[in-house]
Amino acid sequence: MDLVPGWVWQGGPVRRALGVGLGVGFFFGAFVVVESGSWVGAAVVVVVLTPLYGVRGARRMSRLWPDGSHLEPADRARVVRAARRGEVIGDGRLAPAVVRYAEALRRAREQDRLRWWVLVLVGAVAVALAGYDTVAGAAREALVSWLVVVLVAAELAWSPRRRDRLMSRVERAEAAARVLRRRDTPGG
Repeated sequence: MDLVPGWVWQGGPVRRALGVGLGVGFFFGAFVVVESGSWVGAAVVVVVLTPLYGVRGARRMSRLWPDGSHLEPADRARVVRAARRGEVIGDGRLAPAVVRYAEALRRAREQDRLRWWVLVLVGAVAVALAGYDTVAGAAREALVSWLVVVLVAAELAWSPRRRDRLMSRVERAEAAARVLRRRDTPGG
């Protein structure tokens, strides 16, 4: 959920599924083209992964931030953009949504921490397969295998810092939204 930009939130569940799923489908489809040179295989990967990952991603987003579905699409995107940038929302009626979006991102981050070891395991398997492909496989297979190793290593090294910076900005926006909400509340 922390990778999903504001424009994806602007539409309904179908747009969110396409926004999330197409990126994944094309990314892995590109791997198929590089490894096998098969455009048909890449098309199959795109056609299969786009709806599978897209539906899963959209459902997770809705489950973590159910209040988002009660907002108008433009307001939902505005809340996400303001929170992700660490900006003051400036609209008292949207301040509670910023707070709840920040809470949703914290829940997503906690769930992702539990999955961290899966990525470490995938990295170990990727190194073993890359070594095998280098010795016994075709050059294209070795290239893709080492590319996977690089991507997993980059994710393991880069992701925690990126998420920390994101959460710092989100917490800034959340604090500003809480102040705005108190200021706009009668007797607050």
